[in-house]
Amino acid sequence: MDVLNRLKSAVSTVLPVGNPISGEFEILTHRASGGPAMLWKIYDGIQKSTKQEASVFLFEKKSVERFSKHERDVIMESLKKGVSQLTRLRHPKVLSVIHPLEDSRESLAFATEPVFASLANVIGQHDNLPNPAPAYLKDFVLFDVEIKYGLLQVLEGLAFLHGSVKMIHGNLCPESIFINKTGCWKIAGFEFCIINTNQQGPPYYPFREWEPRMTPSAQPKLNYLAPEYATTASCDTASDMFSVGILIFAIHNNGKPVFESLSDWNTFKKNVDELKQFRLSKLEGLSDLVKDHVKMLLNVEPSLRPDADQISKIPFFEDVGVMTLTYLDLLVQKDNLQKSQFFKGLPKVVAKLPKRVNLQRVLPSLSKECSNANMVPFILPNMIEVAEQATNEEYCQKIFPEFIPLFKITEPIQVMLIFLQNMNLLLSKTTQDDIRNHVLPMITRALEAGMPQMQELCLNIIPSFANLVEYASLKNAIIPRIKKLCLAAPTLSIRVNCLVCLGKLLEYLDKWFVLDEVLPILPSIPSREPSVLMSILGIYKVTLMHKKLGITKEMLASKILPFLFPLSIENGLGLSQYQSFMSVIKDMVSRVESEHVTKLEQLNAVQQEQRTLQKFAQESVQTGSASSGELTAHVDSSAMDSFLSGCGFGSGNATVLNKNGTTVTKAQADESVTKKPIQLTMEEKEKMMKQQEMQHRLKAQASIQPKPVATNATKASSRDLSSSLLENDFMSNISRPSPAPLSLASTGAQWAAPAPSFQPSLLGANAFGSQVRPSQPLLSSGKTMDLSALDDLLPSKPKMSMNQLGSSSSGVAGKQSNNWNSGVLGQSGGTSVGMRHSGSMGSMAPVANSNAMGNSRTAGNLGGMSTQGTSMPFQGVHSTMPAVLGGAAFGTSNPFLRPPGTGVSLMQPNAVHQSDSNTGSMPLSNKDIADLLG
Repeated sequence: MDVLNRLKSAVSTVLPVGNPISGEFEILTHRASGGPAMLWKIYDGIQKSTKQEASVFLFEKKSVERFSKHERDVIMESLKKGVSQLTRLRHPKVLSVIHPLEDSRESLAFATEPVFASLANVIGQHDNLPNPAPAYLKDFVLFDVEIKYGLLQVLEGLAFLHGSVKMIHGNLCPESIFINKTGCWKIAGFEFCIINTNQQGPPYYPFREWEPRMTPSAQPKLNYLAPEYATTASCDTASDMFSVGILIFAIHNNGKPVFESLSDWNTFKKNVDELKQFRLSKLEGLSDLVKDHVKMLLNVEPSLRPDADQISKIPFFEDVGVMTLTYLDLLVQKDNLQKSQFFKGLPKVVAKLPKRVNLQRVLPSLSKECSNANMVPFILPNMIEVAEQATNEEYCQKIFPEFIPLFKITEPIQVMLIFLQNMNLLLSKTTQDDIRNHVLPMITRALEAGMPQMQELCLNIIPSFANLVEYASLKNAIIPRIKKLCLAAPTLSIRVNCLVCLGKLLEYLDKWFVLDEVLPILPSIPSREPSVLMSILGIYKVTLMHKKLGITKEMLASKILPFLFPLSIENGLGLSQYQSFMSVIKDMVSRVESEHVTKLEQLNAVQQEQRTLQKFAQESVQTGSASSGELTAHVDSSAMDSFLSGCGFGSGNATVLNKNGTTVTKAQADESVTKKPIQLTMEEKEKMMKQQEMQHRLKAQASIQPKPVATNATKASSRDLSSSLLENDFMSNISRPSPAPLSLASTGAQWAAPAPSFQPSLLGANAFGSQVRPSQPLLSSGKTMDLSALDDLLPSKPKMSMNQLGSSSSGVAGKQSNNWNSGVLGQSGGTSVGMRHSGSMGSMAPVANSNAMGNSRTAGNLGGMSTQGTSMPFQGVHSTMPAVLGGAAFGTSNPFLRPPGTGVSLMQPNAVHQSDSNTGSMPLSNKDIADLLG
């Protein structure tokens, strides 16, 4: 039960339990107090039906339980009378009631317009307030303009009561004056008001005597009561003016009146006596502009006191701020022209007014006028001026909600222009959610409005607040619209402004968004005016040079430089503009070069390391003999090779011959060496085994030593290998009998029998890479040598066996010579030559691409190694037989048969050449030829 009582007590301190007003209003925090003896508690409230703000006045009956029943009844009746009278009065300077008084067993309650506090709370009286007092009341200080404007409002309300209602307030004091949420001072507390009883003649106000034995809570406050209450026992409208004088002094004196009566009637009388001798020195805290008028208001004689209208026109109230606030109260009565003129000059005044006055008094008046769209361009600058003074919290709570409907206005255009011009303010104080939901849509509407003036202004100011815009909104909402406008711009100035705007926004974007979304649109811009080109160049330069951005070398080399070079030579560009283009182009080229060189150096270092590791691995796996026998490298050293080597291809220029005779690069050869061995077939293995056996057999065979042949004393001084080869004709190495001397008519030379000489064998020097000579003649009479073991060392097809080569004849007329094209000679073979005419001798010519035929009626002449017609002796027979042919054709100017009697040995190098025509030679008979051939 105790818990329920405590809970009921706690709730009763907040809510008027059992009062019907709680069903109409949602009662919130305890805000202020006021009324006689501060008996009324004032709560913030919200009307449930309309959701409008309100203030709920609550009187708890238990607060007067300390008084007697009679006093309690008097207090209750006076409070009810005051609320009843207040409800009937309707005036801007009188507190308006929105819900009448509700009486319950525990409380009295009624609702009014939203109230900030009573004047008594503001000047320091915190009775019947929560403990501690609210923070907004502790340090609250009235500004001069607030005091002047508030007093002027009170005077205006009194003028209404005295003139129109014919009523005396009777208790005008700080407890009876309330300041609403907009800063207006409103008159209330009509508990002791006196109404005119003479409706036909001059007003008559019945006097109500102050009773010393009654509690002060049920009577007017003595500190503000006029002296005539004690001197003449009368009252008039001038009595309220005396209260105004005391009120002015108390406001400027921290709430202390001129005389303190301490709720004692006798003290009040003494103060009245002193007032008769009142001196101006007691008003030192007042302004000089109001001292004299306050002294007049405090005059003991009521007729000498100025009335409400007169006092409101004194110079003290002729303040710019006061006049401005007063004019705002009268806006409803003005036309649009008068309003526009007033709003044009208002920003200068707003800048000088205190922030609280602007928020409480100016802003609400301006907001009401925003319903007139034609006035918004004149009102908006003043609202923005108020917003600049407000804190972020005040802005979000009081100002931004008034801006939201204005963001959607497109006509007149000045509304959107003003917002764009003050975008920094909006973005700095508005929350991100509100920016995304309300501000950015307004910016996008401005870009898409189709009005060049607005679009240019929007493009000019967007960079100034880009740092305040959320990155996602900038990337997804603003940049795409600027790009679209740039490509479809109706005027050149808009396109240039779009490009300039993009250039200024680059620093707020990330690198890859710029590379993917901004730079690709530049080549698509159709205009080629100098201003457009320079704007494009500026975007590229900012992107290239900005430390946060940068352009990849691939994009520079493949897209940007090919695009900028043609632009740089546009006819419209001047010298300085062209130089700017070239400067940026050079920077780009330098950037590409430096980055690519760095990359190649790094790659080269990695490749070099890989080669070193590969070489090390190769040396570890391979033996030196295997690698040297497998590949034979040869490097070209032509001019192109030198160039390629300088370009970094030197290592790749080396080539090698593998054992199959094909040419591969060294890198490929190295790779082939390091590869895993290939699986061989059975036939390949058999072939390789036979080759190995043949190599072993040849290595085991004894070396063949050459055996010299005895020579005669009459041996010619020199013999060459060519003559020996031709005399033997690859058949025998025996000496032949010298034929009979034969006279040649054309030359007079004679044939002489050559002296026996050493005949080089077919398998002479270097036949198999070594100096090998037979120990005996290869072909002696009646004997032949078995050369079949050498067949496997030669290429497979086509070939002639070595035995066939050894048995070939060289002196039979008309016999076809052997073809050596793909046999012993390797790459070059002999051509088959037969007998030409009678009197000619055919011989086997183991030479390449040459004829060994002489002319008609002349013995066939075997050409020597000469292309100039000069004979040259052979140098020997190599393993592939190229030395026999030498790669040159045999001519007809080097005869190997000479006429008898010349005394010149066969194939002598200095022999006289015979003419090709041979017209003077003597024909040889068949017998002569047979004799020559032995």
